[in-house]
Amino acid sequence: MSRIGKLPIPLPKGVTVDINRNSVRVKGVKGELQQDFPPEIGIKQEDGHVVITRPSDHRSHRCKHGLVRALLGNMVAGVSQGFTRELKIEGVGYRANVQANNLVLSLGYSHPIVFEPPANVSFSVDKTGTQVIVSGMDKAVVGEIAARIRRMRPPEPYKGKGVRYVNEIILRKAGKAGKAK
Repeated sequence: MSRIGKLPIPLPKGVTVDINRNSVRVKGVKGELQQDFPPEIGIKQEDGHVVITRPSDHRSHRCKHGLVRALLGNMVAGVSQGFTRELKIEGVGYRANVQANNLVLSLGYSHPIVFEPPANVSFSVDKTGTQVIVSGMDKAVVGEIAARIRRMRPPEPYKGKGVRYVNEIILRKAGKAGKAK
């Protein structure tokens, strides 16, 4: 039995789940998420928990069992608490700010980069303009947006300049050694 799949998903206060065959809609204080799941995986709501079942021990059913449970757990957590990813900008003159919900990045290019957020995603920047927080209720979308921002100027290994995740460790390389005479 899948260790992840057999765990019931507890529903916090204020979160409702509507199950219509293989389509699940989760509503909470942050908003509403909907997703379709494989029809062979059973999804039931029982006394404040959502339970995921599978019809057999076939390999594809075992794989989908844990996947569906993880996706539903992320949906419940997203509509109740939300998800955030923090990015740090390092480099002389590298900074970010928010103008009319858009993220404006100055990353050493000849022009500023304007990044428009999709629906249900918001940006916030600290006073120094070096830390960006991407927040939203869909974990996959928040992660994808953070990865796209990081791709604008990935951290380089010599000085560490660029955009990186807050907890990311950049392996530094030694620069050129002095010329031997």
